This record gives sequence, structure tokens and C-alpha cells, in this order.
Amino acid sequence: MTQSIIHTGKVLRQLVVGQIQGLTESQLDVVAQGFNNSIRWNVGHIIYWMDRYASLSFGTPSQIPAQYTTFFNSGTKPSDWTQTPPTKEELSGLLIAQLSKLSELSPELLDQQLQEPYALGPFQFVTAGELMNFALHHEAIHLGVITSQMKFI
Repeated sequence: MTQSIIHTGKVLRQLVVGQIQGLTESQLDVVAQGFNNSIRWNVGHIIYWMDRYASLSFGTPSQIPAQYTTFFNSGTKPSDWTQTPPTKEELSGLLIAQLSKLSELSPELLDQQLQEPYALGPFQFVTAGELMNFALHHEAIHLGVITSQMKFI
């Protein structure tokens, strides 16, 4: 089962990378009617939370700039940004770097117990695989949002 989590993660991330390749910088910043955030925000949010979940799962230090918390954490939005957000090139580079890290995972790593269970509302995750599987579901949700936003652009 853990091997399928790794495979799904790699496929899903390739889909995200593919979705944004043809977009311009300005298209990344459109907040389509009915949405709270832009495609840039959704991409950054995916990167931010994958980094956080990987850190929680494997004890690795963060691989993203500290200001990503201000830009892309839950509850943030582009209309509140006071600094220039990361470029498409930077975001794409981080997506691809995280894809490489996913490729390095082994089923044994995913079977490891977390240092302490991670609670998210009423849900609790106790293994790296459980948390990373949730991370992939989270990413898929945001990929769906990105795909919907692209229809408005």
C-alpha cells in the first residue's frame, strides 16, 4: 500500500506541474469570480503544506523560504500580501524539487511512526504514510481548484 502512496504522489505532482506550465505570471494572479485565492496562492499553498507534512513525517528541516508562511499558510490570501510573492519560476522549481523528494521515499519510511501523532480537527495521523496520504488528498483538492480557476482565465 505504501508504494501506491509514493506512486500516486509522483503522478499527482506531475499533474500540478503540467497545469501551470502554460500559464503566464499574470494569469497566476487572477482571482476568478467565486474564488477566494489565485492559482499562485493555490500552488504556493500546495508547496507550503507538502513541506510541512514532510517535516512532520520525516523530521526533515523545511526546504522552503520562511516567508511562505505569510503568503501560503491556511487563512492567507493574495489581497493581504504586502510583499511580492514568489515567481512562477520559483514555484515551479519547488514543485519539481518536492517531486524529486517524493521519488526518494521508500515504503519503509512511510511505515514509520510519527514522533507524536498529528491531530487535524477530529482526525489523527500516527504514521508518516497516513500523514503523507492525507497530504496527497489535500494536494488533489487544490489541483481541482486550480483546474476550475483555469476555466475562467
